[in-house]
Parts: sequence; structure tokens; C-alpha cells
Amino acid sequence: MRLTILLILLFLQTTLIVSQTSLTEIDLDNGKFKVGFQQYKAYDSTRTYSRIYDYTNKKTERPIPVSIWYPTEQRVDDTKPLMVLDYLEILKEEEEWEHLPNEEILNWFNYSNTPSNQKHLTEKTTAYAKVEFANGKFPTVIYRPSFQASSIENFALCEYLASNGFVVMSSPSRGTETRWFSSNYEKEIETQARDTEFLIKQAGKLHFADYDNIALMGFSFGGLSNVIVQNRNDNIQAIVSLDGTERYQYGLLEQSPFFDSNKIDVPYIHMAQKEIPEIILKEDKIDAELNTKFQLYDSIANGKVYRLRFNNLTHSYFSTLGVLFENRDKRQDKSDSEIMESYKWVSKYALNFLKATLKEDKKALKFIENNPQNNGVGNSLVTLKIKQPKKEVFTFQDFNDMASGQNYKNLIHLYDSITELHPLFQAPEGNLNTLGLQLVFNPETSSQGIHVFLLATKLYPDSANLYDSLGEGYLFIGDKKKAIGSFEKSLELNPQNPNAINRLKQLKK
Repeated sequence: MRLTILLILLFLQTTLIVSQTSLTEIDLDNGKFKVGFQQYKAYDSTRTYSRIYDYTNKKTERPIPVSIWYPTEQRVDDTKPLMVLDYLEILKEEEEWEHLPNEEILNWFNYSNTPSNQKHLTEKTTAYAKVEFANGKFPTVIYRPSFQASSIENFALCEYLASNGFVVMSSPSRGTETRWFSSNYEKEIETQARDTEFLIKQAGKLHFADYDNIALMGFSFGGLSNVIVQNRNDNIQAIVSLDGTERYQYGLLEQSPFFDSNKIDVPYIHMAQKEIPEIILKEDKIDAELNTKFQLYDSIANGKVYRLRFNNLTHSYFSTLGVLFENRDKRQDKSDSEIMESYKWVSKYALNFLKATLKEDKKALKFIENNPQNNGVGNSLVTLKIKQPKKEVFTFQDFNDMASGQNYKNLIHLYDSITELHPLFQAPEGNLNTLGLQLVFNPETSSQGIHVFLLATKLYPDSANLYDSLGEGYLFIGDKKKAIGSFEKSLELNPQNPNAINRLKQLKK
């Protein structure tokens, strides 16, 4: 029996030719670090799972195999790097066919068992198993695979990022109840999102992973769940989409109760496949709108977004396994050398985007915002569009975050500096009054509340209510003289203020 790994939106290929590539021909220029790799199995005790082919119906805690690529400074002169076959052995374990003979891997998982593909299995990668972690903390990338795919589907890209100082974590794309997805894709998107959030928590346990500096990267179906994860996790700093299905199935996002395009306020880069040729649209009955619709890109208003189209690359080849093993469709696929060149540029753009967003690398930011031809990309190989976020609206919450950061001192200077940058900003009188009272009646923050009222009365000098509240604040901290002065000012502004009248009678006895 032969299994087929389903990849959503991998368009039907009816006229095929066999790929002829190699890792060395992709020629990714690795960074200064050697690359370590580890794989282990964790369990999510909040969910259950069944192995589908054991026919036992036994329920267990949800197993989540975790693959990690990371920087290492260990000498590896006497250590053998992983071969492609080592990664495919992980594939068969994640597919729950651990005991499948290695000579059956290509046949079993629907790859052509050709001499060239057999040769790929013995190719050396740039990763070394279980070597030591480099010192320090590194920005972390959580990778979400395509539809029901393996954690290692993009191992060359993951190695490339790790060599440049990133930790990359991935787990397989598995269904909610078993290895396979159900027909309820909304549910399966949520399951993938929860698996990603599980990986984020795992990252928090790694001493070398910077838990406060995390980006998401996903290929195809993985792009959908990454949007959901970003929407509900404030520590996500950026999103990389490798021809993500959020472009093709935007309606699935809209069905999620967690989705809100207005919450995408971090940099987002979508790398899209080439335009689908007319013959493919016609023969495979594909909606021609897929060539032009970028609904998520268009809907994002609060984050900076980048859209690149790789004009020599079809969907399958945004992954390492696709480049190495997928059969080519001669109706639309470019030559192997053109595919490998484009995959290399996908990797470079992903790296520079992550360096710009997670490491604040100005040179990398210039790279991703350059005209691609100025980066050395061949004519018309990549086209780029950039959309700036809407002009930032500065809110009272933003003001309070900054004010609390300086213990509510020097508020007048802070307010003046804010209004220089955001001329439309106003601190509402009611908000200042409520904030001041909340602070002043807390013995630990009373002085901070007084600072808020001093700013408020400067901004609203005709407010009897604010002077009344300031008087209450001074009274609470025991400064009767200033309390009297504040209540008298309130009464001057509003002679009918009963609280000021009563307080002055009490204080002047």
C-alpha cells in the first residue's frame, strides 16, 4: 500500500518529468555558525490522540515530535553531518511507519524511486546531530509545515537560518484526532495553531532560545494557523509566509473566531508563487482570480507588509523536499537550475526579513526593501510590493504605558513630547481623573496620582472636578494646606460644588 502526502493547493500535475537537483547545487551560503539538530517527542496532556494504523483505538496524550535546528560553536571535524536519509527517517516516524524499510521510503511516500532521487538520500546536509548549543540566546523561529507534512520538509532553509544565528523549531502537521486531517479544516487550523503555541512554550524551556523574540514561518497550509497564533499571542514579532494558504483560502481565516486582520500589527512577508499559466487554469479548473487576489495582504492595515512574487517558482518548490523530490510539471515548471536559484532567493529573503525584524539589522532591512534587481536578483525573477501601515494612532493606553514606565514623573514634558510626534493626541479629562484617583488612593502610588492630577489641571485649568479630585489626593496624603488650596480653586470654578464646600468646612474647623 502506498501513502500519499496531501498538500492543499498543490495543483494537479498531469504531465510530469523527474527532478534532477542536489543540495550542493542549491548552494545556500551558510552563516558563521555550524548547525546542530535535535529531535525529541513531547506530549500535550490537554489533548488526546490515536495512531490511525494500529487499529487499537487507544487514546493517548497528544504526541508532538519537536525538531530543532540551532547554532553551535562545537568543533565538528570528527563528526559526520546528517544525510538526507536521516531526515527522511524522521519523516517515516512522524508518518507512524517507524519500521518501514529505508529502501521503501521513496515509493511509500509517493516520490519517484529514480536513481537521482536515490542519490539524494546519501547527500550530506550541513547539520550535526546532538552537538552542543552555542553560548547566548538566539531569536527563535517557529516553523509550521504544509498540509499534513513533516517537521523536516524545509530542512535546508532551517539549517540556513540556524547557521545565521537563529533557533528554528518545528513539529509535523497532524490532524486533531489522528495523523490525518478531517474534512473540518476550521478545526484543523485551530489544532495547528495549538501545536504552534505548544512549541512556543517549549521554546521557553530552552536556555538558548530568546523567548521574547519570536517569529512564525509557515509553508502553504501552515500560513493559515500562523495568522491565528499571531492574533492571540502578543510576543510574536513577525510572520513569514511561504506561499501560504491564507492567500488562497482567506475565507477559512474569516471563519475563525480568533481572526482579526486589524490585530496583525507586526511585519508580515508573503512570498507567492508564479502566475499560474492559462493552460493549467483551464485543464485543472482553477479560479483565475488566484493569480491576482491577495486578500490578507490587502486587509492588513496596522502592520508593514511585503509581497514578493517569485516568477520562476510553483507552489511545491517553497520547500526543500519539493525542490529535491517532487516531479516537475512541464506545462508550467521552470528548469531545475531556475527552481534552485529561486529557492535560494526565497531563503535569502526569509533570512534578511528575520534579521531586520528580530535583530533590527538595518542592512537586512535595506535588502528586503530594495528593488530586487539591486540585490542581484535576475531581471523579473522577483517582483516586490510594500505596503506601509496606517498612520499610527496614539491612544491614552499608549500614554499611560509610557507614563507608568517613568513612574508618572515629568508628565508635562512627556505630554509635550508626545504631542509633537502625534499632534492629534488628547488625554481625555475623564481618563486622567479616573487614573489619578486609582493611583492616589493606593498608599504605594499616591504621589504618582498627584503627578497625574497636576498634569490634568494644567491641561484642563477650568475643571472644578479635577481640582476637587486633586484636593482629595492631597487630603489622603495628609497635606491639608495644599488640599485647602485645591478645594478653594474648585469652589472658585464651581461655587455650587457640595464636596468642596463640605471639605473646606471640615478642614477650617
